[in-house]
Formats: sequence, C-alpha cells, structure tokens
Amino acid sequence: MNQSVENLAAYDVDKIRQDFPVLDQQVRGKPLVYLDNAATSQKPKQVIDSIVNYYENDNANIHRGVHTLSERATLSYENARKTVQQFLNAASEKEIVFTRGATEAINLVANGLAETIKQGDEILITAMEHHSNIVPWQMLCKKTGASLKVAPINEHGELMLEEFEALISNKTKFAAISHMSNALGTINPIKQLIDQLHQHDVPVLVDGAQAIPHISVDVQALDCEFYVFSGHKLYAPTGIGALYGKMEQLEQMAPYQGGGDMISVVTFDKTVYNKVPYKFEAGTPNIAGTIGLGAAIDYVNSIGVDEIAAHENALLNYAVVQAKRIDKLRVIGTAKEKGAIMSFVLDGIHPHDIGTMMDHQGIAVRAGHHCAMPVMDFFGVPATARASFAMYNTHQEVDALMAGIENLIEMFG
Repeated sequence: MNQSVENLAAYDVDKIRQDFPVLDQQVRGKPLVYLDNAATSQKPKQVIDSIVNYYENDNANIHRGVHTLSERATLSYENARKTVQQFLNAASEKEIVFTRGATEAINLVANGLAETIKQGDEILITAMEHHSNIVPWQMLCKKTGASLKVAPINEHGELMLEEFEALISNKTKFAAISHMSNALGTINPIKQLIDQLHQHDVPVLVDGAQAIPHISVDVQALDCEFYVFSGHKLYAPTGIGALYGKMEQLEQMAPYQGGGDMISVVTFDKTVYNKVPYKFEAGTPNIAGTIGLGAAIDYVNSIGVDEIAAHENALLNYAVVQAKRIDKLRVIGTAKEKGAIMSFVLDGIHPHDIGTMMDHQGIAVRAGHHCAMPVMDFFGVPATARASFAMYNTHQEVDALMAGIENLIEMFG
C-alpha cells in the first residue's frame, strides 16, 4: 500500500462531519448533500466557537486601546495574521494584509498599480479567470490606457502554454493568473508561469481563491509578488480574506482607502501613512471574521491540506468515472491537473433546472456561469451545473448525486 492510500485509509470523514453542524439536517425531506463548496464551504464548530468567544468575552475595537478587552482582541487579530503568514510561508506577517476577500485584494492591487501602469502597457490574464480577476484589470486599463491580453485555453480547459509565453513581451507590465479555475477545476502550472514571467521582469498576482482549500501554498517557493484568497472557501466566515504581497511591492503601492488606522500623522495640510500592512487596512476591520479565519486555518492544519486534497481527489475521480456511465452527461473541463470540481451539462436540460430539481432531492449544486462568462462562451454553453467537493463529502454523497442526475434525466424523458 502506497503512502497516499494509507493516508486515505486513515482519513476519518465521519469524525470530520461531526464538526460541521449544518450538515446534520434534511432539505425537502432528504438528507442534505452539500456540493456547492466552490461557492462557499461550511464552517466547523471550532470556527463558530471562536467567533462566539470573541463576541461574548473580548468584543472591543483593536489597536490603540489600552484596556484589557481591546488588548485581548488585538492579540487575537494579530495572531491570526501570523497564522496566515505561516500557512502561506510568507517571509513576514507584515506581508499579510486582511481584506474582505480575494475580490477586494485584487482590486487593492489594481488600484495600487494605477500610478505605474501607463498607455501602451499590457496586462496579461488567462481565458479561465473569474470575473474578479478580469473586471479590475479592465478598469485599470480603461483608467491608464493599457491593454488587456488574454491567454487562450484548449478544449480540455487547460492553458495553452506556448500561446501564453508568446503573449509575454517588453510591453507586459503585470500578470494576474488563477491558481485553480472555479468553473473548470483546472490547476495551472503556476510556478512554471511565474518563472516565465519573471524572465521578462513581469510581477505576478496569483488568484488563489479556489486553490487555497485544496493545495499547499508556499509563496516564497512560488516567488509570486502577490497571492490572494478568500476565507469563506477555506471553512472561515464570509467577508474576510487576505492579500500576500512581497514587502517591497507593498511599500511602493499607494493605499487603497483612506481613514482610521491606516495613518501615522494627519493634519489638514498632509497625511503620513502608517507602515505596511496597516496602511492598507483602513477603518475598523472584520475582527471576528479575522479571528474565525485563524481558527479555520488551525482546523485545516489539524487534518492536513495534503490529506484533505487526497480525499477530495478520490471523490472527484470517483465522480468522473460514474459520470461517464451517464450518456446524456458531458463534463465541462477535463484537464489532466484538476481540483475537486466537476462542472457538467445534461442534454436537453437547462443547468438552472438541474440546480432546482437537484435541490428537490436535497442535493445542493451550483448552476450558472459561475462568474466566468468567457469560459461559458468558449465551451458554447449558457451555463453549467457544478458539483464541488470538500473535506467532509463522502462517496455516498457522490452516489446520491449520480442517482439524482439519473432521476432528473428520467423525469425530463
């Protein structure tokens, strides 16, 4: 028995499920099968308890407060920053900026680059990006006169590497690339892409919103300038996320918002900004969410990202094998390197109908364009149904998904 099989055999999914209260319920008289994890994951009791503990015992605003509650809240908040730093293997906790999520983090960077990007410059993205990694760059290009270049994908949903490299030139001033596609599950060869871009001195932002729950991330090994993720896909609360940035990049960037806590001196004549990371964290932050993010990472670490990934990959492989037995089902996104996402369409049945009718069977899947409309256009479909797996999903739930699909096909005749 090889190591991965041994780890999988030791993986106690039933024990893990006991930590997620929301899973223990019925929907429309059927046991809940939650397969919408790429949109948001469920939260373990340990995360919920950390939030309750803050509000019940330590609720106070952070930084500058000299009373006990403020000091305790500040310590918990800054400890979460250290937890994120260690999770990403950043060189310093000062390279971690808390945001509302990956979307705000990308907008923060795009805004910070506005002073350095000029007319004639090019920004490079890929054809599999989430809208959050398209629209901010379109806005920046409109503001500066730069051009947006899009690297194509093939029929499997894989980045076309030669075409990607061919788009890099001395006009390329920045690149923003998803680590893992939310619509296809494709995992990009991110280190290879970063190395190619660095040969041309192009800084890189990696959108890790989908990758972070499934892949061990070492930002120093990747050598990316920026890495962003959202907490709510990592078993943490909504409304919290993080931006990793190399210190020299963060120090050069202008702040995204003005207000309290991002300053060191304010007069009516001028303002002196606070040091990194605080110059990017204007106003009262999501203190409870940040503490919850730290607790979520602690929980994930207690199980192991690699162990979680092995379990999820086994579920995905099982689901794909089962899906091939259903004639009317077509999987959208068949890359060799994939994370725990299976997008699909059914002949003659609109994806929105799939989502609605699956819910009638207690099965939660996502239906729509998944904020990746260019991906849908490429594959010639209006939308897909998407089943996405997490640490607490089971093979039995995959069976329930397939049975639900069969019932749907029979129903629509």
